Amino acid sequence: MGKIFYIMGKSAAGKDKIYSYLAGDKQLGLQKLILYTTRPIRAEEKNGREYFFTDDKKLKEFEEKDKLIEARAYHTVHGIWTYFTADDGQVDLKKADYLGIGTLESFIKIKKYYGQENVVPIYIQVENGERLTRALEREKRQENPRYAEMCRRFLADEEDFSEENIRNAGIEKRFENVILDVCTEEIIKYIKSVQ
Repeated sequence: MGKIFYIMGKSAAGKDKIYSYLAGDKQLGLQKLILYTTRPIRAEEKNGREYFFTDDKKLKEFEEKDKLIEARAYHTVHGIWTYFTADDGQVDLKKADYLGIGTLESFIKIKKYYGQENVVPIYIQVENGERLTRALEREKRQENPRYAEMCRRFLADEEDFSEENIRNAGIEKRFENVILDVCTEEIIKYIKSVQ
């Protein structure tokens, strides 16, 4: 039976870069579990790679077909952005291992949907000052920087990823992303040990 390796962490912890490295590692052979979002695409992103960038109409279609696994709506300074996971045929645990990315909330719902024994948490953490610096540098590279939204996310993460919530989600192992290559290697070794 395959596993879903699910990456989580606060904003600017390096999740997207680590996800890209792991997805590109041929030895791991992980298939991507791509989430959907209604938020605008960022300059460095590509539709179908990081997310499927979509709209509320598609979200309702999945909901009406009872194929919506989980959804999270964020009231941002630019309006409501929804992130969601759908049972759209991407996952077949009898055939492969998968790589997903999301929040603690989405992790819990994915675990409930696919079974606790089939979903493995990969929790990435970075010291808050470093995270804020990284978030600011990333936002500066955007065509239309959204600094207020960056700040909102930073503060919301403190609550969403509280120690109590991490503990309640059953996450015991953490990966410290001080040096990206070192952190990624530790995660690769861990995934191989579970496969």
